[in-house]
Amino acid sequence: MAEAPAYVILGRGHWAQRMRPIIADENRTVATIEETRQRPSESESAYVARLAEATKASSTQIAWLCVPPGPHVTLMIQAALDAGLHIIVEKPWYGSTEDTQRLQSLSRARCRLLAVHFEYLVHREVENWRKSFHPGSGLRFGGHFFLGHPDRSGLPAIDNLGCHLLAIREFAVPASEISEIQCAYERPDERLVWIEKAGQRISSIDLLQGSQRIIQNFMKKVEAALGGAAFPFDLEFALRVANQLNACKARRSA
Repeated sequence: MAEAPAYVILGRGHWAQRMRPIIADENRTVATIEETRQRPSESESAYVARLAEATKASSTQIAWLCVPPGPHVTLMIQAALDAGLHIIVEKPWYGSTEDTQRLQSLSRARCRLLAVHFEYLVHREVENWRKSFHPGSGLRFGGHFFLGHPDRSGLPAIDNLGCHLLAIREFAVPASEISEIQCAYERPDERLVWIEKAGQRISSIDLLQGSQRIIQNFMKKVEAALGGAAFPFDLEFALRVANQLNACKARRSA
């Protein structure tokens, strides 16, 4: 049996603090690099080189970028690839088409996995949707994602929460029409997706049920991919979700 990979978390915020014990509780070695910000006088190339050196020095195999999205993430991915690590990136993905293609091509050339953490895609019922309804032609897709607590991410709810819903659609029923997407903070918890046909709801998934270990299950899927198993949730997948998210926001503002 192959030895379990070691992880290094890049980041110091709420999500990094949450992820560390989750990874450690799976009997995985986990290191942390907290100093991930580009310094005011530091060039991009110097920043990438410094972060690559620190990441390589961690003597780990998987870098988990537990930082808010933004232009810095592209540079952090470059640094981790330069250090020879596999990478997990948090959603949503804000990278350009050009950056997506460049980093994805580089990761393949170096035989490194580049994963985006859409954890609900390993939910058993979401996987069953893909088996039963893919690609979803003639169906309508809807979802609600409400959190009972204030925002901790600094992101609009449609970006932070809506990308989960649209990732489910892209994975399970990409040919479906979007009927409704609602997301909000500080509302009673609800994480629900459904599909309709001919005006009737034919299936729904309460994402609050059966999701107790989805982060751990996502880790298992990543680690299986290191051994050659298929892994579809890469930057190109994340870019398709981002494009749908942008289209959804454009329809709202029209």
